[in-house]
Amino acid sequence: MEVKSNNITVERTKRSKIDQVDFDNLSFGSVFADHMLVCDYKNGEWGAPSVVPYQPIELEPSAKIFHYGQSIFEGMKAYKDDQGGVWLFRPEENQKRLNISAKRLAMPELPKEIFMEGLATLLQVDQEWIPQTKGSSLYIRPFMFASGNGFHASPADAYKFIIACAPSGPYFSGKVKVLIEERYSRAANGGVGFAKAGGNYAAQFYPTQLAVQKGYNQVIWTDDNTHEYIEEAGAMNIFVRINDTLITAPTNDRILDGITRKSILDIAADEGIETEVRKITVAEVINAAKDGSLKEMFGAGTAAVVSPISAFGYKEVDYNLPELDQSYAALLKKRITDIQYNRGDDKFGWRYRVL
Repeated sequence: MEVKSNNITVERTKRSKIDQVDFDNLSFGSVFADHMLVCDYKNGEWGAPSVVPYQPIELEPSAKIFHYGQSIFEGMKAYKDDQGGVWLFRPEENQKRLNISAKRLAMPELPKEIFMEGLATLLQVDQEWIPQTKGSSLYIRPFMFASGNGFHASPADAYKFIIACAPSGPYFSGKVKVLIEERYSRAANGGVGFAKAGGNYAAQFYPTQLAVQKGYNQVIWTDDNTHEYIEEAGAMNIFVRINDTLITAPTNDRILDGITRKSILDIAADEGIETEVRKITVAEVINAAKDGSLKEMFGAGTAAVVSPISAFGYKEVDYNLPELDQSYAALLKKRITDIQYNRGDDKFGWRYRVL
């Protein structure tokens, strides 16, 4: 499906930065493309979106984003195939989830056409920024924040929606070692854990720093009440394979409804892999590690797609996972990335053509 719009103004940069970029050695999310999409909400309605050169944002000190944290975002990628075609992966799911997050944070929902047409227009303008180096893609960050002014603790009266892009290499290189959290929580019942709110991620940083100081890469989050149940891995959903069954926690107020997570469940079913969406206790994972039935653990999300876990720690004890020649993680990652890069069959209709 191709989206074109005549309703979006485009101001091109006078000088591209693309010649300063080493596309063979890209880190994640640290180099930014020439343009961004901007759209403002004022006087109770969304204005006309425009594509402009990537530039700083001017805000007053009284802008409510600084005081009350009304900020949400999405994470997406654009992929270029061997013939130069440009593709997205399930972008309408990102659009829907952005509005779910907006509603929870008392922010205005964004019309679908602004999101989809704006995204397509931006990628058409910056298509040369989409890398073709193996494992690389154009990371896309749609986000919205409160730009209205005032110190009163209430929703803002103005908001800004932006899409910015960054050509990026792999998020993680190799497997990761994680620590199962016993004290801190990522989110709580009735809270905003299911939304992609900036504050969720800010609250993760301190516990993650403590884990890194102990030699781990990330934290496995447990439930806020008892810390008995596995919930997420870092900023990703988590999957646990016990024997030949793949298990992941059900989504709820605390767990993000990940697009990669949903895709993995569908692909696993297509591959004949038994899956269970249910609560899984830390004790079950520990016992499976001890008796050898724990075969794999991996995180799943847009940035890393699938990130295998090599070991986890709990109560000062580390548990190593076995090295498998034919892992579910490798199989599922290949199926997803083959769809994303237009290398394989897309029986689910997830691939979305831009150019």
